[in-house]
Amino acid sequence: MMRKLLLLFVFAILTLNTSCQQAPAEVQSVSAQEVYDAVYNKSTPGLQLVDVRTPEEYGVSHLKDAQNICVTEDDFKEKVAGLDKDKPVYVYCKKGGRSARASKILKEMGFKEVYDLQGGITAWEEEGLQTDTE
Repeated sequence: MMRKLLLLFVFAILTLNTSCQQAPAEVQSVSAQEVYDAVYNKSTPGLQLVDVRTPEEYGVSHLKDAQNICVTEDDFKEKVAGLDKDKPVYVYCKKGGRSARASKILKEMGFKEVYDLQGGITAWEEEGLQTDTE
């Protein structure tokens, strides 16, 4: 009887311990204004801004200071592995589909803070925010 109680107690402790551990944070969807504030008003120092569109799309227009790492290329994981997993990463694409894919990959790779620009560069431009060209 005592052994059963001890096993039940140990099981309860283990269950409580694992259920109280925080699950990794999910990708946060952020507005164009939130990205603007983080990037250009320096509200998030040390952040990494990544345009996950093709190099051709990036060449037409992109956010200032963004680096281009195309999510549809075979070497995407290899290239993003060079980013700092402990610093926030902001990703965007044209409308949000590819950046959602990239965000999921980044989270799976262990990046702690991943932010996805809701509506992509299209939403950015609709807000009248400035882009760069090459």
